[in-house]
Amino acid sequence: MSYETIRIERDPRGVAHLWLARAEKHNAMNAVMIDELTAAAADLGADPAVRAVVLGAEGRTFCAGGDLGWMQDQMRADSATRRLEARKLADMLGALDALPKPLIGRVQGNCFGGGVGLAAVCDVAIGADVVKMALTETRLGLIPATIGPYVVARTGPAGARRIFFQGNRFDAPMAQSLDLLARVVPAAELDAAVEAELAPILETAPEAVARAKRLARRLGGAPSEAEVAHSVEELVACWEGSEAQAGIAAFFAKTTPPWQA
Repeated sequence: MSYETIRIERDPRGVAHLWLARAEKHNAMNAVMIDELTAAAADLGADPAVRAVVLGAEGRTFCAGGDLGWMQDQMRADSATRRLEARKLADMLGALDALPKPLIGRVQGNCFGGGVGLAAVCDVAIGADVVKMALTETRLGLIPATIGPYVVARTGPAGARRIFFQGNRFDAPMAQSLDLLARVVPAAELDAAVEAELAPILETAPEAVARAKRLARRLGGAPSEAEVAHSVEELVACWEGSEAQAGIAAFFAKTTPPWQA
C-alpha cells in the first residue's frame, strides 16, 4: 500500500519503522495522515512478520499536532462532518494504542497537541533531550479532547492538571517526570536507545507479547468507549464554539485572540 503522509520500512528482524512524513508541515496531522495512520495500524497489526513497530518522524519536529488547515475546515463544516472527523481522529489514536505489537516512540523533536497524544499511545516513548512538549489547544480556544484519555492514562489526573490548560511548553525531563517519555537521551544517542529497547522484545514470543499487552491495557484501565465518545463530543463542542472560531481566525490573521488582548 502506498501512502502520501507516512512511510513504512520493514527490516529482516521484524521491526517496522512507521515514519510521519510531512516534515515541511512539521508533521501536523491532516485528514489524510489520520486515515493513513489508522490503515497502517491495521496493516502492521495483522502482519505476522512484524514483531515491533517504531513510530518516528522525519525532519526536526516530531508532530506539531493537528494541521490548522484541517481544523479550519472543521470550522466551515456541518455538525455531522465535524463529528465524523473527530471520530476518525479518536479511532486512529485507539488503533495505535491497541496495536498488538510493541509500539516504541522515537521522539526526536518537538511534540505539541496531538503529537503528545501520539507519544502517549506508545508503549514506550524515548525522547531526545532537546525535545519540548506542550498541549497548546487552549491557546486556540480548543481543548486536548480526543488525546485526553491517553494523556491522562500516562500522567494521571494530577499530571494532567499541570499541562492540560496552561498551554505552556515543557522540557524533556518534565515530560519524563509525567511519564510521557520513558527515557531521555542525548539526540546523538536516540537511535541506540531505541535499539536497546527493541533488543529484548525480539527475544520474546510474539503471541505472548500481544496477550501481555492486551492484559496490561485491560488491567491499567484502557479508555472505555464511553470516554472516547465523550472526548469526541467535547472536541465537536469546541469546534462549534465561538472561542475556537476566534482563536483559529486570529492564528491565520497573525493577530491576537480576544483573551490575550
